[in-house]
This record gives sequence, C-alpha cells and structure tokens, in this order.
Amino acid sequence: MHTIRPLPLPRLHVTVGLVLAILPVGLLSDEPRNLEPVVVEGRADSLIGLTESASEGWVGRDHLEYRPLLRPGELLETVPGLLVTQHSGAGKANQFFLRGFNLDHGTDFATSVDGVPVNLPTHAHGQGYTDLNFLIPELVRTVHFTKGTHHAENGDFSSAGAADLQLVDSASQLSGTGPADWYAAAGAGSFGYGRGVFVGSPKVGTGSLLIAGEASHDDGPWLVPQDYQKINGLVRYSLQREADLFTLTAMAYAGRWNATDQIPETSVATLPGGRFGTLDDSAGGDSKRFSLTADWRRQYDNGHARITAYGVYYDLDLFSNFTYFLDDPVNGDQFEQHDRRGFGGVKAHRTWEHEIAGRGSETTVGLQFRGDHVENGLNHTRRRSLLDVVRSDTTGQISLAPYVQSRTRWTDWLRADVGVRADYYNFNVDSNLAQNSGSADDVLVSPKAGLAFGPWRKTELYLDGGLGFHSNDGRGSVTRVDPADPTQAVTPVDPLVRTYGAEFGVRTVVVDGLQSSLSLWWLDVDSELLFVGDAGSTEPSRPSRRHGIEFANYWTPVPWFTLDADLSLSRARFRDADPAGQEVPGSIQTVLAAGVSLHDHPSLPGWFGSLRLRYFGPRPLIEDNSVRSGETVLLNAQAGYRFNRTWTLSVDAFNLLDRKDDDITYFYESSPVAGGPVLATRHLHPVEPIAARVTLSARF
Repeated sequence: MHTIRPLPLPRLHVTVGLVLAILPVGLLSDEPRNLEPVVVEGRADSLIGLTESASEGWVGRDHLEYRPLLRPGELLETVPGLLVTQHSGAGKANQFFLRGFNLDHGTDFATSVDGVPVNLPTHAHGQGYTDLNFLIPELVRTVHFTKGTHHAENGDFSSAGAADLQLVDSASQLSGTGPADWYAAAGAGSFGYGRGVFVGSPKVGTGSLLIAGEASHDDGPWLVPQDYQKINGLVRYSLQREADLFTLTAMAYAGRWNATDQIPETSVATLPGGRFGTLDDSAGGDSKRFSLTADWRRQYDNGHARITAYGVYYDLDLFSNFTYFLDDPVNGDQFEQHDRRGFGGVKAHRTWEHEIAGRGSETTVGLQFRGDHVENGLNHTRRRSLLDVVRSDTTGQISLAPYVQSRTRWTDWLRADVGVRADYYNFNVDSNLAQNSGSADDVLVSPKAGLAFGPWRKTELYLDGGLGFHSNDGRGSVTRVDPADPTQAVTPVDPLVRTYGAEFGVRTVVVDGLQSSLSLWWLDVDSELLFVGDAGSTEPSRPSRRHGIEFANYWTPVPWFTLDADLSLSRARFRDADPAGQEVPGSIQTVLAAGVSLHDHPSLPGWFGSLRLRYFGPRPLIEDNSVRSGETVLLNAQAGYRFNRTWTLSVDAFNLLDRKDDDITYFYESSPVAGGPVLATRHLHPVEPIAARVTLSARF
C-alpha cells in the first residue's frame, strides 16, 4: 500500500531524493499539518491522472499475496516485461532481462528497498550487481516501478527501468484475514527445502516496533547439493508525531552455498547428473549484508519533504568456473571474486505546491549523495585454494546528483512534466599494479520532459523523453594494462555513458475492472567500454538501439477473481556496421507473463489459489543470429486454505509441466576436459524440475 496526500494537481508524486540539510532554511519554514491520505494499493487501482507515463505503476499486496515464489528476486517479475533467472548457485544475484536488455546481474535496472539503493557499482562480479536475498518476501508491501530515461529522480542503472520495494511497518499490514501482532510460518518441500519465518509487532511506547527473522535451507536438484543456508533479520521502529514520521530500520543477511554453474550443451549426455551435473564441484560462495536506515518525512501546508540516510556493509566471496580448462589445462580456470565494501548516502527531496500563471503546479528539488569504499579481488584458484592474484584494488567512489522536476496542469486535458538532473562521479583506485592506479571523474547533465493528455473516456495519452546514463566500473576508468598480461595495453573506459530514450503510451480504464496500458518505447546507448569483472580487464562494446512495445493488463471483474496478462516485444541491434553482425547477444525479444487468482469466493470460504504462466522467447546468442537460445516456458501454481483467522495452509508448485528448458543460455568457447579440444558451443543452466513446497502459517 502506498499512501500519499491529495494535491490540487491530480498527480501521484513519488521521489526519493535530496539532502535537505543543504537547502536554505527558509525552504523548511512552512508549518506542518495533517491531511487525509489517498491510498494506492497496487495494480487494481486506477492510475488515471496520477502518473506521467504508461509504463509507471504500483504492485501491492493484492497482487503479491497469491504469487508462488521460487526465489526472492522474483518479486521483481511483478514489473511487466521483467524476467528473473539464475545461472549459478541460489546465493548469487539473479540474472535480469527487460526491454531488449540482458541486464546481467542488475546493470541498467535500478533497484532500491525503501529508497536505499541495492545496485553495487564497481563490483567484483558485475557492474550494478543486485542481490535481493536479504529480502523477506512477506515484508514487501508495495513495488513501485518506472521505465525509461524520463524520470529526474532516477539516475545510474535506470535507463531500462527502476523499482523501489517498500516494506511494511507492522505485522498488521501483512496479508491475511485481519490485524495481528504476530505472524509465523514454517515450510518444507522438494530437494531439501525448508524455511521458517516470524514477524512481530510488540507494543513499545508511542511508536511501532517491527521485528522479523527468516532461516532457510535448499539443496536444489543439482548432483552436488547447493546446501544454500540463509538467515535474515530485520528490526524497524516507526514513530508518528503529528505531521512527522520517523523510521529507523536495521537489516542483516548471511548466506553460503555451493554452485552448479552453466555447463556445455555438448557435455550433457556424458556428464554425471546430466543437465544438473557440474564440471567443477567446488564452485560456490558466501555473502553478508548489514544495513541501517533512518527515514524522516514531513507534511506541510504546501507540500512535503523526505530525508533518507543509510549505511551498508557488504561482503561477497564467489568461486566460479565458466570455461573449465580453456586457459589453464593443468589447474583449471576457476577464479575467486571478492568484494568487501562499506557504502552510505543521503537521498532527500522537498516538494512545493504552487501556481504558474494561475495553473496548479508542483515542483520538487532533490539531491542524492552516495559514497562507496570498495576492496575488490580477482584470483586464480583451484578448488577454492589460491594459485595467483590477478588483480587487487581499493576503490573510493562518490556520486552527487542534484535534480529539479516540475509538473503543471495547463488545461483540463493537458499536463506537462519537465526536469533536469546533473550527475557528478569521482573514482580513486589503488591497484596492485601501479599502471592501473589513478583517479577519474565525469559529469553529465540529463534533461527530461513529458506530456499527458486527457483523460477522455477514462483514457490518457502520454509522450515522454529524456537523456540518461550508465556508469562504468571505477577500475575500468583508470585501467591501462591487462592485469592478466601487463605487457598488453588497454584503453580506460568512459566513466559515464550517455543513453537516450523516448516513450509514447496509453492508459485506460474504459472497461470496468480492467486496467490496461500500452507503451511504445525507444532507447539508444552510446558506444561504451565495459569493465569485465570475470576477466579483470576491459573490452569494447558497440553503440546499440532498442525499441519495442509493452501491453499490460490487470482485470478484476469481481472482488474474488483477478486476471493479469503482460506482453513485451523488443528489438535490439547494434548501430554501427560490423561484419560480425548487428544482433545484440542475449537480448530479450519476447516475454509473456499471465496469471489468474481466485480468493475469498462467497461459495468457497477460506479457499484461494493461483496459476501463473511465464514465456521467455528465443533470443540471439551471437551477433550474426546464427546461434539462438530455445524458449523457456514455466507454469507455476499456488493453492491454499484459511482454516480461521489464525491458521493457513498453502502449497506452491513450480514447473508443473516439468519442462526441460534453460533458465539461461550463453554461447562461448570452453574446454570441458583438461588437455581436450576447445569447443564453441551453447552453455546452459537448466530450470529446476517439477517441485512443491508446503507452508503452514499462523497469525495471532
């Protein structure tokens, strides 16, 4: 549930921006007051008049409650057109796809939790690494998503899209049959799965205290059990005093696992375990994350303000082997990537309601600051034992971004949205190779604009466009020699790379109970050089162009039945001429996600259930399109019964069709056997076979 106050301008304004401490004191001098809220719970609510694009939306408990989740990251699959997969152990960040992008582990999609960024720049494994395993899914109340380059509050990693997952403040906000101070659940299932979770809201003074914990274990279907052990904890204290709301949140996560990386298609027939076998049974890793967030909000007569300050400690040790014996036929190609960092920042904004030429308007001024102190390591290993240090770096990285956005209703049928954002980045790298030490900085200014027309017959039209950017790894901005071969010179990357985007959209609620939106979008990415964490060096990438169409629908003809269906079609091509071809390898082309849920039927009290279908279409794996992936089709289901206000039993089933599809597919060279031939072939990580999980929960 997302709560806002009504504005003279019919606009739902959500930003996470700016350090109010640096603003003139006069800007904070208005007297606060309490106002009645407007409640937006999710996709079932009409957003006519409340957004500035057709691709913006909210997903609330009304949609999250009845989704079977194989992994926490799949919460982001509630964003139309976004896919979440995995190519290694469950403790590793997921692989994401959206709008013609293989987003790797989060590049070009900005994810935050209660406004705190999750993407990790200058990461040992991949730029923008996004690990959501620290989330307890039951605590996610709302997912707010945007797409494209036309949102001034969104900066790095957001060119394809952005999502903010907002958490509950008390156990009474969890799904169920009524308010409760405590929630507990225990589950068990296929392949050694087990999970326990509790959430409580004990009474503490005049505020609200939320405590939650989760412990889980999962072996998976792999020949070498992944033995994924995870523990999560959260403590949140909220205090409401008149027009002020203060929240303090502490979170902790620790996990460790064995990993079955992708395997060559040519090895499946002879490999022990077949599709679920491995060529290196010592891959895996462990990870930790601890965070503290303070959030303050105030409502004024003429607007509102918010400050979010956060600090995070993060630690990852990851062992992988994707090419087996290609580079080292004696010891193998296993490598260790270590990332230890502390990062923190402040995001704040102040919004004023005012008039321009007698027309209702609101203006937001924001500032975002973030600093990372990162210790990265890339080592050549054998069965997790060190053989050689490829590179070791300490990086200090800061970013500062002021922005301004103004929205005005000029007539009954026309709204305008204009904004501008400036981003400054500075990198300081201390490397084990003196040639790869140094500093770099960069600045980009990104204007944004949009128009909203209507509504006419419960329908609005939108036209949006703007400039965005994508940051490169800080180490790549100063790297001058290949760390694996210091005799080979390389060219430092541009710290910030420009993106350009536009979107035309339609949103309608002309059919009662049906929310529909259609978006036609375009996105260009300038020629860029990318830092490759797996190799510790840089390689060039060509300029690209992507465009596509998204059609999203959510239908609730009666309170006990919902149907959603989202179709996304994308086309990605390189913009320069090259004999290798014009296709962008791994670029997503077709996504269909649909689901139906039934709950609270008058004739079936207590019963609920859902069925979800996900189609991930074939895609090119090399530039000339001569090698393509197959399609992936998954059918998942949930069924359950609420015995009373306290007890609920549910069953989640995954891959009901027991298809032998791939979670992800790559094409590259490897050598599966020591001293054997080098093979250029598809490498796959399979979807998990048919499985079930049973959960018993209680609210009291």
